[in-house]
Order: sequence, then C-alpha cells, then structure tokens
Amino acid sequence: MPSPSLSSRPQPEQDPAKLRSMFGRNLQILSAAYPSVAGLCRELGINRTQFNRYLSGESFPRPDVLHRICRFFGVDARILLEPVEALAPSAQDLLNHPELEGFFGAEPLDIPEVNFPDGFYRFVRRSFLDHTQLVLGLVFVKRRDGYTFLRSYEPRRAMRGQGLSVAPRDREFRGLFLRQQEGVIALASHRDTLSCSFNFLSRQSSFRPNIWEGYATRSIRESVSGQRATRMVYEHLGRFSGQVMATARDAGLVSPDSVPEYHLRLLRMDQEFR
Repeated sequence: MPSPSLSSRPQPEQDPAKLRSMFGRNLQILSAAYPSVAGLCRELGINRTQFNRYLSGESFPRPDVLHRICRFFGVDARILLEPVEALAPSAQDLLNHPELEGFFGAEPLDIPEVNFPDGFYRFVRRSFLDHTQLVLGLVFVKRRDGYTFLRSYEPRRAMRGQGLSVAPRDREFRGLFLRQQEGVIALASHRDTLSCSFNFLSRQSSFRPNIWEGYATRSIRESVSGQRATRMVYEHLGRFSGQVMATARDAGLVSPDSVPEYHLRLLRMDQEFR
C-alpha cells in the first residue's frame, strides 16, 4: 500500500498560546522603531488597549486587522507562525557583487557604532520649497545583518501642505548608510523608489559628539521652484526619551526661531550652499 502524501498526512495542531506569543513578540520587534505606541495605534487605526493585548500575547487580531498590520509593516501573515527575523526575503548581496569589488563591499558597510550609533536622530534642514522655513524630523537608525539602515516618515503637516497623501505607506522612507573617509552617506528612498535623496553627514566635533552636520539632496530635475540641495544637521537622541517624543510631536515645517541656536549656526542660513 502506498504511503500517504505529505498533504494527506495529519498536520500537528499549533498551540494557540504559542501562536499568540509568537505574534506578540514579532509585533514588539516591528513596533520598536516607533517612539509612541499611541501614535502607532493611531496610524494603524487600532484601539491601544487591544494593541497592548496583541503585544502581550493575550489576543489575536481579526483577519482584516491582521491584514492592516501586515500591510503597514510590509510583512505577511507568517508573523503568526515564524520569528520576524526569518521572514526577510533572500537576495544577492548587491554591494558585494563582483562588478563592484573594490569599490563597495564590506569596507563601506562597516560603520562602527561608536562612530555612528543606533537609535533616534532629530534632523533639521531648510525646506526645499520655502527658504524661510525649516523641516524638522525624526529618523531611526538600526543595524541588521551587517548593514546600517534608516527608517523615517515625512512629517504629516509638511505632506498635507503640499497637497500630498498623508497615509503612512506614502510618507515612509527607508535607506542604507555607508562609511566614508570623513563621515557617512545615506541613500534613502520612498516606497517603489518614486523619489530618492542622498545625504552626507560628518561628526561636528569632539565637544558635541552627538551632532553631525552635512547636506541633503533630492532626485529631481533642475527647477526654479525649489532647491535640490541644502545643509542638514543630525542630533543623536538615543532610544526612547522625552526629546524623541517632543520631536515626533513637533515634526514638520518650523520657523528658525523654534530650532536650537547651535543648529542654526551650523545651517548657516545666511550663506548660499555650495
């Protein structure tokens, strides 16, 4: 008698408690980049009390809520079954491709954390569209699999002011840092590479080791409607703190008088960027 096929063999039942625990752990990891659980719940449209039950492994989301969570974080329903670290898609390491050997590879990817630490950064730069205002934002930097990544969201107020979508999916951008002789560079992109930016940052001085100065550029055609490059300042805020929460609340277009004097000095708004 032929043995039954794999599909016909009874599959072991999953322990609901273990599934809830796995989902809660995965959700904690995915949520770690957000400074405010309350703000994340608003973005997701989920009651905070219910979201805390998901985090603690006390409850499962409904199918429609699970779909919303998966779409928001860019994962699939396997977060119910497998550690989120195992869900990353496999791909060839582009920066170590033979065509780029000696030009990229391991050296630029090796950014010692003492030189550019993980955590939240407050950034400020002049608006590309309105030279009288500044853009204040929050960036989260983390290391994973030998890479240094950034993740952030365009400020909602700034997007709304340009008549653009304020949906989290449309505001999110991510990027990769590479080490340079005098600092680091970051290549960041919105979803589907609809627009990109290139940033260069160098540590300001040993007296202010939490400050990096540099510039940001955007990938657009030359136009009279705005600049393509401007100075930028990064300030390391660490992990979760009052400054992180305050920056998340205030992010958007701000006036120069609402920015620390030291940051304004580095931005040199009275001098043309060259």
